[in-house]
Order: sequence, then structure tokens, then C-alpha cells
Amino acid sequence: DYKLTYYTPDYVTKDTDILAAFRVSPQPGVPPEEAGAAVAAESSTGTWTTVWTDGLTSLDRYKGRCYHLEPVAGEENQYIAYVAYPLDLFEEGSVTNMFTSIVGNVFGFKALRALRLEDLRIPTAYIKTFQGPPHGIQVERDKLNKYGRPLLGCTIKPKLGLSAKN
Repeated sequence: DYKLTYYTPDYVTKDTDILAAFRVSPQPGVPPEEAGAAVAAESSTGTWTTVWTDGLTSLDRYKGRCYHLEPVAGEENQYIAYVAYPLDLFEEGSVTNMFTSIVGNVFGFKALRALRLEDLRIPTAYIKTFQGPPHGIQVERDKLNKYGRPLLGCTIKPKLGLSAKN
């Protein structure tokens, strides 16, 4: 029961938390609090079994927390689950580590019928750990002829909604 540990509606977010907003559609019979807590757990410190190392550190320091849920207007059984992650959970300067942790494993979770990351707030304290491109961002923008927007590279996987043609 993830709700007991990872659903914390009294949690007050910190300026250093990474904040994610997920659109969650729980499976029939799964309460939205459990679904939101499951997202927080599976994308942070949750596990399906007892691990002997659990006693070596405080889970509270590293766990993700579903701190707020709100129904999506006009949609049945859909909620926005707001999850806060402490910076200590992530490797400094690694966008790969951050995204792998937040969205890497959670999309196949059985308690959810559907899940989508809607928004992500990355705090300045974490952004400052990224070194950026070796020759500077302007050189990269000039090479790509892309200005005035973020640049993000990723692997497109057709199994996540795109056809092989797209």
C-alpha cells in the first residue's frame, strides 16, 4: 500500500524540489491517492520487496511524494498527480539520470490504466549543476539553426505511441 508512505497531502514543497505533474488514470478499483502514491514510489524509492539496505538510510530523505491530486475537468477517472522529488535523489548534472528516474519505469505500472507527464519544474539549484555543451550554447544553436527554445535530444521509440513511419 504505497498510499501510507508516498501520499503526503500535508507536504510543503521546497524551492529545491523537482516538481512533476502527471495525468493519471487509475485502473478500476484503484483509488486516485493510491495511483498518485504509486507514481511517486515507482519513480523514486519504491520497491515491491523488502531490501536489506532500507535500514541504512532514511527513506524520507530520498522518496518522491505525491502531495496533491486534482480531478481533470471534463474527464472521468483522470487526475493530475503532483509529485515532489528531493534533489538528493538525483545525480548532479545528469539529465539522463533525472529523466530515467522520473519517467523511466513508471509508465508500465499495473495500478495505472494510463499515465502522462504533463509538466516538470526543475529548480535553479539543479540546473546550475549542468555544464552545458563544451563550445557553448550559441555554437549549438547556430549549428541547428534553432533559437529561443530549449534543445532536448532523445531516442524516439515507436512502442510509445509513434508508428514506425513517424
